[in-house]
Amino acid sequence: MDKNLNELLRWGIENSVPKDSTPGSETTAFRALPNAEDVPPNGAEASAAPPPKSDLTPEVMAALFGGPSEADLMKAAIELITDTTDTSITLDDRLTAFDNFEQLIESLDNANNLEKLSLWTPLLGLLKHEEQELRRMAAWCVGTAVQNNVKTQERLLAMGGIPHLVRLATHEHEHEAVRRKAVYALSSAVRNYQPAMDVAHEELKKKGHPVEGDKIDAADMDAVDGVMNGLKEKAAKGRKN
Repeated sequence: MDKNLNELLRWGIENSVPKDSTPGSETTAFRALPNAEDVPPNGAEASAAPPPKSDLTPEVMAALFGGPSEADLMKAAIELITDTTDTSITLDDRLTAFDNFEQLIESLDNANNLEKLSLWTPLLGLLKHEEQELRRMAAWCVGTAVQNNVKTQERLLAMGGIPHLVRLATHEHEHEAVRRKAVYALSSAVRNYQPAMDVAHEELKKKGHPVEGDKIDAADMDAVDGVMNGLKEKAAKGRKN
């Protein structure tokens, strides 16, 4: 049986109550959710215990009502953004899909699902897209996905994403808005995660960006801020249009 349907069935069983309490009766009915008129006025005490909290996940609710899950929405967004065959898709359509995607991955669970859904590869690929607005949005989404999240920081590093971000952040012919989002993503990727900081440090030295010492402590926020502020200053000199 489908896992979501199995969860739905279990929820139904757990939330059923006897309809007829006479011995031998096997008839049951589901507990009803309270209607607005059932809520007591201000200051009055409820005469009965509140209904049990539902353990239905968004996926199970989707199975019940037929709507897409958040995972489905994430995949659909990336598919639309990367679609090269449908000529009816406009840049605005892609940017709207990217904006929706960014909001979805603000959730820690959804960000962690990027690996399971195989979305890291297309997302990082968009950092090299010919359209500057899509590069900007890709960098923004990477930054959102890895912010305060060791699991996604590890994944970004493993996927080779740090050099891409350093390239965007330091490329003198890149647009300012793209470079700023790349700095944001890089900052989120290295804070409190030393392996990514070490790679970023080496890549920055290769690009000629001045960095002090042989190592930067990823847990030293002042030190990290110093590097990122220097990148922001250079980004401000990037192309304006």
